[in-house]
Amino acid sequence: MSTFYERFERHDHAAGLKAKSTHYCAGCGHGLVHRYLSEAIEELGLQDRTVAVSPVGCAVFLYYYFDVGNTQAAHGRAPAVAIGHKTANPEAVVVSYQGDGDLASIGLAEIVQAAQLGMPLSVIFVNNAVYGMTGGQMAPTTLMGQRTTTSPAGRDRHMGQPLKMAEMMAGMEGPIYVERVALYDAKQRVRARKAVRKALQLQAEGKGFAFVEVLAECPTHLKMTPAEAERWVRDELAAAFPLGVKKEVAGTAWGAWPVPVFEPEAVLRAAGALAEPAPRFCAGFPHTAFGPDVAVKLAGAGGDGAQTAALVLARAAIAEGFDATSIPSYGPESRGGTSSADVRIAEEEVLSPAAPAPHVLVAFNAPSLSRFGPAVVPGGLVLYDSSVIADPPALDPSVRLLGVPFAEIALELGQGMAKNVVALGALQGASGLFPEETLLAAVRQGLGDRGAGAALHEEAFRRGVRAAEAQAGGAGAFGWWH
Repeated sequence: MSTFYERFERHDHAAGLKAKSTHYCAGCGHGLVHRYLSEAIEELGLQDRTVAVSPVGCAVFLYYYFDVGNTQAAHGRAPAVAIGHKTANPEAVVVSYQGDGDLASIGLAEIVQAAQLGMPLSVIFVNNAVYGMTGGQMAPTTLMGQRTTTSPAGRDRHMGQPLKMAEMMAGMEGPIYVERVALYDAKQRVRARKAVRKALQLQAEGKGFAFVEVLAECPTHLKMTPAEAERWVRDELAAAFPLGVKKEVAGTAWGAWPVPVFEPEAVLRAAGALAEPAPRFCAGFPHTAFGPDVAVKLAGAGGDGAQTAALVLARAAIAEGFDATSIPSYGPESRGGTSSADVRIAEEEVLSPAAPAPHVLVAFNAPSLSRFGPAVVPGGLVLYDSSVIADPPALDPSVRLLGVPFAEIALELGQGMAKNVVALGALQGASGLFPEETLLAAVRQGLGDRGAGAALHEEAFRRGVRAAEAQAGGAGAFGWWH
């Protein structure tokens, strides 16, 4: 059975001559590499085990041609996806098929980490020294002096030296086999065919990470005929990137491989879904004037605890049987930078996890209140930390603005980091969103339910409830929920 599909669906619905032609330009090296990869899979009897990963680039449509398992990866991320496939299915023979713009540029971190890991994987790296799919820009492997659309005068020292990926891979501990081959004549093609086969065989035997770099022709962007491109690869590209085996060690099989379990019950147990069900306290969904979908945004400086509070709120809703999502948005700093989270709570299904126009805003600092306050819908609720916000901005007159000293209350309890729990209590006290025990149960589950910490969190929550009720004029005084 051929590893290639009988018909290629990419062109004209696989009709006529197009059913047997690839999308590659005349003289492109990808066609030969595809052939060698196909032959290796067939000869080694690996078709039913092979998973090919093709990211962005000229090879992105590899899945139109190969009748194997296929995954398309984001630009540069093929090695990471390949690791995922291999760990999920250790018996699979996973091939990461990448070009130079993909592997050596945006995907450099991924290939380096995958290689150092050394997991049995096969990487086929097609190096034609130019970005082919996107218009002939300079690639990490473009030669010094080579003209491209982004180096029209030729690559110079200000643009850096070309990366020698095979040498880089060979210098790492993880790979067991690294070779650079070419396609410019019959002798080199035989070597390339053997190298591709060896890379797959080593993985099939479970021995380790194999990397084959193939110097290939790109007549279109070299602006040459196929014959001229072959001579250029022979005389110029191979001179800068010497051919040959760069590393070969006697790899030993990795031995027993931890096999993942996919039985639903085991997966649910690992996720904690089969644990004792969380108690429920709601008689029904807390319908509001905004319908059966509540949008809450929590925002502050990095370290204020907005993300944690958002997760607790979402888990509280899920424990009651509702659908809920929490989407984080982090600033550039782990402490001091802006940080926000959108929480959506729906009676049946959250249709969009974002909250660009929230019904409720919980703001831990002035920049967050200034930025997100104007987006709160008319009739919405804004809770802010009056410990640090002395003069809240003017908002839509229908928006209910309530200041509660989150930080001050937390410091009185001796734990400044508990201000996010105070904020959750204030949200409960001001809105009556859920029964108090709903949020308290989620706080205990998410932040610990034992010892002094649990008692402090419960007290922080209740202090927040009382403070909000005092400011608002009673529990759930805004009267949305019925």
